[in-house]
Amino acid sequence: MNWREEVVLVTGGTGSFGQKFVEVMLREYQPRQLIVFSRDELKQHDMRASGFVHPSLRYVLGDVRDLGRLDWAFKGVSVVVHAAAIKQVPVCEDNPFEAIQTNITGCHNVIDAAVKQGVHQILALSTDKAVNPINLYGATKLCGEKMFVQANAYAAGSDTHLSCARYGNVVGSRGSVIPIFLEQRKRGRITITDRRMTRFCITRAQGIRFVIRCLEAMHGGEIFVPKIPSMRLVELAEAAAPGCEIQDIGIRPGEKLHEVLVSEDEARNTVEVEDMYIIQPAHPWWNQEKWNSARRLPEGFRYASETNTHWLTKQELSELVSAEDTSMPDRLHPVS
Repeated sequence: MNWREEVVLVTGGTGSFGQKFVEVMLREYQPRQLIVFSRDELKQHDMRASGFVHPSLRYVLGDVRDLGRLDWAFKGVSVVVHAAAIKQVPVCEDNPFEAIQTNITGCHNVIDAAVKQGVHQILALSTDKAVNPINLYGATKLCGEKMFVQANAYAAGSDTHLSCARYGNVVGSRGSVIPIFLEQRKRGRITITDRRMTRFCITRAQGIRFVIRCLEAMHGGEIFVPKIPSMRLVELAEAAAPGCEIQDIGIRPGEKLHEVLVSEDEARNTVEVEDMYIIQPAHPWWNQEKWNSARRLPEGFRYASETNTHWLTKQELSELVSAEDTSMPDRLHPVS
């Protein structure tokens, strides 16, 4: 894949993922054109003011709910990263119709526009909450995954290929728990919902590298899952606020004790390579030979945060907290 020849568009491009993706793309890959598609003019203004100005960089106002706008924006685009979403669990629970409009109808519109305009590769960002979902956010992301995978059947015979990248909680993203802990430590008391809670963990930089890796490896139809470490929330709280009181407040509606990235049922169609798992489509149109060099998973395999073999150490948790603490408030890195 020659990135210098690609025209790349990222939906939700002013979000925490989008900003870092733009930074890495401009610094290391230099695509022919890079388009930031988002609905918030102020965030686009802030990105420009923070130094995100480049001859190949273009800002387009638009909402993924608007098919006509996507259809126009995708003209001449060869690669799309679909990162736009309403992702806060409580917000989705309180505003279900809005979450469905953006996270499900928005996916439908992205697919329609991409197929119509002949986009070559589309990768949608998903989440561990799409596995056995118990909240609306996870349910909308599950629907998005299903639509992106099956859309390859609709695009059969064309040069359009669609896949998903599914990973866990992103350190440093908006809504990350670390800034909450850092703010709470000023008062000497940290609140967590349950001391038993575990989560998968990935940094923004790791997430960007994983997405780029998926774009370069995808055939269309896969759900890619990175091999990432787990963490215990109580240990993260202790690293963020050593010596502070930790108060249990109980699990919130729609929250799980542990997260799953590959379920037992999905594992039957999943293969692994050194750095990731690839969930293959269970559809007749999928050619199993596309990943014939990968290893199949053992019967009953389940990739879950509480049974993970890779855990962040207390030292690594402290380093994550320190990196987040020194970056507050979140500043963008100028590019040239």
